Amino acid sequence: MVWLAAIFIGLSLGLLGSGGSILTVPALIYLVGQDEKIAIAGSLAIVGFIAIFSVIGYHLKRQIKWPIVIRFGIPSMIASYFAASLSIYLTGEMQLTLFAMVMLLSAFFMIKQPKIKTSVQPINNANKQPTIKLIFAGIFVGMITGLVGIGGGFLIVPSLVLLIDLAMINAIATSLAIITLQSFTGFIKYQQILTTQNISLNWQVIITFSIIGIIGSFIGQKLATKTPQQQLKRGFGIFLLIMGCFILINSIQQLG
Repeated sequence: MVWLAAIFIGLSLGLLGSGGSILTVPALIYLVGQDEKIAIAGSLAIVGFIAIFSVIGYHLKRQIKWPIVIRFGIPSMIASYFAASLSIYLTGEMQLTLFAMVMLLSAFFMIKQPKIKTSVQPINNANKQPTIKLIFAGIFVGMITGLVGIGGGFLIVPSLVLLIDLAMINAIATSLAIITLQSFTGFIKYQQILTTQNISLNWQVIITFSIIGIIGSFIGQKLATKTPQQQLKRGFGIFLLIMGCFILINSIQQLG
């Protein structure tokens, strides 16, 4: 089951440019049996490693919009780092409850996806992008990443599509670059916090998930140009809705 989960995580990142952490955290908690805070920190490292290999493939195809990565990604990195420092004020159960709520929000975006452009935009498109909107969107997603350990792809992709009318394949590729930046930034802060609490991460689990997930991401990239994105996102959104409800009910019971 563990290796199937890791493959699924990689496929999601490669196909949709999102879904890594939102699947990794439950896998680490319910399949591996990790504590919530360790799972959140570990998921950021796993998703970061998988995403960076996916970025290489998309970069070689010239499908990443790097100016957008800078405008969205840098504010997101900063917000992720500072939001992670706030996690010490939340219990693992509280973080998991927030995680489930974001999962349900992501499911909404997936199921209720607006019509999107399917053609690939030229990488040298000189159209001015709404920088202020990108900065604020980056801060918002970065805060969520830092607080609950989600890479934010399910929020990044719709943001890029809605805010700047980016083609889906470009949004997926650009999302992965942003996820890489904010995941590693959030992980660095979580690692500092866990070290002060004498808590160690299981690097064998992180490396295993990362390697299997990287293989899955390459398969996902191959399928990305051949798979109807609307149907795929809607079906995956239904899966997230079910999982989000399960995690939310479970975490609320633990809080009670």
